[in-house]
Amino acid sequence: MADDITFRLAGAEDAARLNAALRALSDDLGDTHKATDDDILRAGFGKDPAFRAILALRGDAVVGVAVFSALYSTTRARAGAYVSDLWVAEAARGARIGPRLLAFVRDDIAARWGGGFIRLAVYTDNSRAVDFYRRMGFSAQSGEVGMILEGAALAAIGAPD
Repeated sequence: MADDITFRLAGAEDAARLNAALRALSDDLGDTHKATDDDILRAGFGKDPAFRAILALRGDAVVGVAVFSALYSTTRARAGAYVSDLWVAEAARGARIGPRLLAFVRDDIAARWGGGFIRLAVYTDNSRAVDFYRRMGFSAQSGEVGMILEGAALAAIGAPD
């Protein structure tokens, strides 16, 4: 039942439960999950948090999470959010928890940063997720390629030849 779900921003006391939900997402996707509870606590709830998180709760049980961070677009001339993780427990799917989590993100970024858009990435082989986001109005960004710089390449950037 959707009416028994509550939503709230996660706090430091939620780090372990948040990480457990993110581990479940990693398992669902077949991804490696390296983050520890302490990593989540430091990154999300330290002096300068790298992300914000919203919990969907049925009683005390976490049945959904959204993890997001601020970004700024000069082409849109406004702030927005990058949603890095969105997860709903299998048993809670179909109760519109995902859209409600994203609505909470929308409202939070509007109030906090004047935000006006949400950006995210979806695995191309996850057609169920692609369809879910399209039904909500998300559109694929043509002409863009997702890229990442990490590890030795990150350390070497800007180094003399």
